[in-house]
Amino acid sequence: MEIKKLTLGDKQYPSLLKTISSPPQHIFIKGTIEPRDALAVAVVGSRNMTAFGKAKTKQFVQALVKEKVTIVSGMARGVDTEAHWQALKNGGRTIAVLGSGLDVIYPPENKNLYYQIIENGAVVSPFEMGTKPLPKNFLARNRIIAGLSLAVVVIEGLRKSGTLSTAAHAANEGREVFAVSGVTNAPMAQASNWLVKNGAQVANSAEDVLEYLSTVINI
Repeated sequence: MEIKKLTLGDKQYPSLLKTISSPPQHIFIKGTIEPRDALAVAVVGSRNMTAFGKAKTKQFVQALVKEKVTIVSGMARGVDTEAHWQALKNGGRTIAVLGSGLDVIYPPENKNLYYQIIENGAVVSPFEMGTKPLPKNFLARNRIIAGLSLAVVVIEGLRKSGTLSTAAHAANEGREVFAVSGVTNAPMAQASNWLVKNGAQVANSAEDVLEYLSTVINI
């Protein structure tokens, strides 16, 4: 499947991404982004996923996909990978935003996932072909993840976590941020605890997210 370069003026440019402050002038896409993908939620979390994080990711994604919500994430190890796979396993659509060019699959063990996503959604990048997955690129990637989503669900993470940058971008763009409730003194609950203290909504289940979505779009 060919890689497409979409500019802000293209009709196929994602509608949600257009509405953020300073949207990227162009993005690269492999796969398809459809009008129904405007009903999208980002599900993100730690690369060092715990058993709790895996169970919660499965629970949330299954329930969201059942209501035709597209799952957006960053195809990183851990929660991101689990979110994409759960969307695919449950017959849903998913969009992966990469911190590299679309011809540089990272992490490399997600090659099969990459091609599965293309058949049931899209992989997206703001970076030119050949761009390596440098640390600085993931901050830009996180802004696109938030921009493609109506809300961001943070499953788990440490206090100093790239996951929090996605949540910050979402909050700055007026997108709702949800923090999954869990064992409050667990190390991986640090991100959720910090987010709740700073205004994020607590998500006990996907129903909390779906209730919010029903106020902004008919589902």
